[in-house]
Amino acid sequence: MSLVGFLILLLIAAVAGALGQALAGYSIGGCLASIIIGFVGAWIGTWIAGQLGLPAFFTLNVEGQPFPVVWAIIGAALLSFVFGLLGRRRYV
Repeated sequence: MSLVGFLILLLIAAVAGALGQALAGYSIGGCLASIIIGFVGAWIGTWIAGQLGLPAFFTLNVEGQPFPVVWAIIGAALLSFVFGLLGRRRYV
């Protein structure tokens, strides 16, 4: 994977993480936290979708690497919600 492809994946993960945090109503941190939440949210969302037998839709392919945007947003929202329950409140 090239540097440009990796940077595009980071950008998509940051947007997905930020949207997930906004949906949950809890912000964990800045841009780096949004990127991490986006990637972990993609993993969690894809796992949940697989367990429930749901299809992967709106998947972006960046240089052959699929990124499930909808499941990343849903997973990031769930992860942010759990962090919001465990941590102190910071409203977006």
